Amino acid sequence: MFKHTKAFSGFSANDIQKAKEFYGNVLGLEVTDGKMGILELHIKDNNPIIIYPKPNHEPATFTILNFPVDDIDKAVDALIEKGIVFEQYGGDIKTDEKGISRNNGGPNIAWFKDPAGNILSVVEVK
Repeated sequence: MFKHTKAFSGFSANDIQKAKEFYGNVLGLEVTDGKMGILELHIKDNNPIIIYPKPNHEPATFTILNFPVDDIDKAVDALIEKGIVFEQYGGDIKTDEKGISRNNGGPNIAWFKDPAGNILSVVEVK
């Protein structure tokens, strides 16, 4: 039924202007204004991801968007310079002082939040 469709993803934010600033200026993504106050994030080779306004927004408790990177240390350092604070976790996904989870049985990964509190990540893909 959906084999030939181009699905797209979306998530909410409580402040669309802050989201537009963050995704456009801090993360450097192409962001356009859509209908009904919706933002569109344009990611290479994908359908746009939408961010829709939701006054009673509650942040996702899981990672909503992953950004693959070649060098996680370089990506984390660049984001820290832009004011991003990385999450610190313990247990199976324990993070180091930079916020990077290494040797966790999967790829090296670091999590951070957008202004609405949604969880994003950079994931090292080699």
